[in-house]
Amino acid sequence: MPATYEIDKKRRLVITTGLDQLTLADALAHQERLLKDPDFDPRFSQIMDLTRVSFSGFGADDIRKVAERNIFSSESRRAIVVSSTLVYGFGRMFEILREIAGEKGIRVFRDMDEAVDWIVSKSMTA
Repeated sequence: MPATYEIDKKRRLVITTGLDQLTLADALAHQERLLKDPDFDPRFSQIMDLTRVSFSGFGADDIRKVAERNIFSSESRRAIVVSSTLVYGFGRMFEILREIAGEKGIRVFRDMDEAVDWIVSKSMTA
């Protein structure tokens, strides 16, 4: 499965991991699975580990379609961790589209430790 997740209710965190080639259908199915999971709370934060993802065949229109629907609260922090320039660009595009829609808590990182520190800093101030 190209996108898996783990919900850590204690830390109020969803950890999504993308693997291999991720398609638009995979991304939309991931959103659906989260919405149907009884442990999911839209107020949780999220770390998306996309360091092992290939977006071959995935384009700007696909990012727009994924960004059209938000299943997280506008108060949630969402860190996208990437390793390639292409995925960084897709992550920034997603961040900007969600920001236009009123969501301010998304950031793209190239370092997992920095992403975790940013996510954890929210819970320390909440």
